[in-house]
Amino acid sequence: MTDAHNEPTPEITHYVASTPPPSEISAEEHPVLAGPAARKRSVSVGVIAAIAAAAIIGGISGAGVAVLAGNSSQSSSTNGSGTPASITVNDTSKVNAITAVAASASPSVVTINVSGSTAAGTGSGVVLSTDGYILTNTHVVTLDGEAANATIKVTTNDGRITTAKLIGTDPTNDLAVIKVADATGLKVATFADSTKLNVGDTAIAIGAPLGLSGTVTNGIISALNRSITVASSAAPTDTSGETPAPQSTDSPFDFWNFDIPGQNNSGSSTTSTSTISLSVIQTDAAINPGNSGGALLDSDGKVIGINVAIASAGGSSDSSSAAGSIGVGFAIPASVAQRVAAEIIKDGKATHGLLGANVQDAADTATTVGASIKSVVSGGAAAAAGLKAGDIVTNVNGVPITSPTDLTAQIRSMAAGAKAEVTYVRNGVKGTATVTLGTYSS
Repeated sequence: MTDAHNEPTPEITHYVASTPPPSEISAEEHPVLAGPAARKRSVSVGVIAAIAAAAIIGGISGAGVAVLAGNSSQSSSTNGSGTPASITVNDTSKVNAITAVAASASPSVVTINVSGSTAAGTGSGVVLSTDGYILTNTHVVTLDGEAANATIKVTTNDGRITTAKLIGTDPTNDLAVIKVADATGLKVATFADSTKLNVGDTAIAIGAPLGLSGTVTNGIISALNRSITVASSAAPTDTSGETPAPQSTDSPFDFWNFDIPGQNNSGSSTTSTSTISLSVIQTDAAINPGNSGGALLDSDGKVIGINVAIASAGGSSDSSSAAGSIGVGFAIPASVAQRVAAEIIKDGKATHGLLGANVQDAADTATTVGASIKSVVSGGAAAAAGLKAGDIVTNVNGVPITSPTDLTAQIRSMAAGAKAEVTYVRNGVKGTATVTLGTYSS
C-alpha cells in the first residue's frame, strides 16, 4: 500500500538451512492453508533478518542481510532430520507444562527436506489433516524462490520418511501447503484463536532449527500485531500501489536466502527482489533457520502461529558470521494461516484484500501517526467507502495503524470481500468507514 516509503527499515531475511539434497523426492505445487484473519497491529521494525521458524538451514545471501543461523557446512553436519524426534522424559514425577506441551504437540510437527537441481534445504511443517495436508512456508518449499518444482520429503516425529507434493503456495503471506503420499498415523495439530492472545502469554516453538528435529524452546508473546516487511523473490508483481516499493539491496528487510551446499556464498540472489508486508506475532522463544514453517504453541499445546522470521542485531552476507536468535522472532497468526490454508486446499490459491488506494507516510506536518492516502482508485473499495486522498488511516478493525506497512499488512491478511472498519482523520476530524475489500491480484 505504500507508494513512497523510503525511510530506513529493519532488515528481514528468510533463512533456508542448506543441506545435502535428498536422493529422490516427488513434488508438486503446494497450496497455502487459510483461516480467519487474526487481529494485528503493525509497527516499524528495526534491523531484522527474517528466518522462517521452519526455514531451511543455511546462511543468508545478499547485501545488508544478516545471516542468522547455520551455513551449509553446519547443516550438512547435523543429522536431526533423519532420526526420530520424540520428546525425552526421564523423570515423569518432574514433568512441567513445557514438557507436557512438547510431548503432546511434537507428533503434529514434521521436518521437511526440499531439493532442487542446484540446492537443498530443511524446514518444518504442521500437520493439518489425517489425509496428509501439511502447512509450512513458501520460502521453505521453493528454497527461497530458487526452485519452482522442488522435490519434497517429510520426516514424521516417529522417524517415518515419505514423499510429498506441493498443493499450493501463498507468497503474499509466505505460507504453503504440501500433501504427503502416505498419511498413515499422522496427528493433526489443534489451532487456537490467535485473535484472543495477550502479550505475556506463554509461547513454545517446535521445529528443526539447523536440522535438529524435535527441538523445543519457550518464551512469551512479546508483542502482537507487529508489522514487518521482507524481500521475497516469490512475491507477486504488484500493480495496485498497495505494497511498499521494493527495498534497495541494503534494506534491512529481505527473505532469508539459502546457500548451496559445497559452494561459496556469492552474497547475492539470482532472483528478483520485491517485498511483502506481514502482520505477525512477536516472541522471544528461540527460533532459528530450520524452524520456518514449524509451530508456535500456547500453554495448552494449541498452534497460535507459524514461525516465519527472526530479527538480527547485525547484517552480513557471509554465512560464516551467522548469528542465531537474539530473542526477537516472528510467527504468522494461526487465524491467518488457517484461512489461507483452507482456501488453498479448496481452490488451489488464497485470496487477499485490496483497498484500492495508494498510501504513503503521513506528512511531517501531520498531527497524528498513520498511513496517508495519496490517491484512491476510481471504483475501488476505498472510493466506494468514501475514503479520499489526504485521509490519514489510523486504525483497521481495532488495530492501530502507524505506517503504510501496517496498513498493507492488515489489508493483505484479510480475504477478498472481507469488511474492514477503517478509522481515519480528515482535516483534523476523526471519521470511520466500512470498507468491503476488493481482490488483490497476485
